[in-house]
Amino acid sequence: MGEPILEPILRWMRMRRVTPYIKKSSNVLDVGCGRSAALLRSIAPRINQGVGIDFKVDEHVEIANIKTQKLILDKKLPFADASFDVVTMLAVLEHIENEQEILSEIYRVLVPNGKLILTVPSIWAQPVLEFLAYKLRLVSEAEIRDHKRYYTRAKLKKVLVKKTGFQKFMHHYFQFWMNNFCVVAK
Repeated sequence: MGEPILEPILRWMRMRRVTPYIKKSSNVLDVGCGRSAALLRSIAPRINQGVGIDFKVDEHVEIANIKTQKLILDKKLPFADASFDVVTMLAVLEHIENEQEILSEIYRVLVPNGKLILTVPSIWAQPVLEFLAYKLRLVSEAEIRDHKRYYTRAKLKKVLVKKTGFQKFMHHYFQFWMNNFCVVAK
């Protein structure tokens, strides 16, 4: 059975929001890249290198300047300090058990002034997503059931700036306040 009908549309909307914040010739790590590494494939012509990690990746793939690696996000990332200019996490942080450990690892693998770009669902999205998943079956029920938390601007600022040490906190809501979009710098 294929993915629910709204999934590719929501993925495209997130990617469209993020892409302008990725500078040309960047080295990009996409945490939670999904099976197909759609974001990395879409920006491949304008980046130096893209690495995608996700437990859903079927196998290690290397295509031109894009690599994927099957990896369960636990507490450590298998990359050297200051390896990436940009790290993206699109609809991923809400699924991670060890939120603070992974954010600290992302901070570690970013170059100085490197950016973390992420999207996460807002607290107002929870009842809407649950309705779309459990009643209408338009989004993945398994994905929604796996959400560990939902975010407000204040909660994101606390975990990213106060706890992890990121700076230059830029945030706005999108998709009718259902999603948070955030960019922070190391």
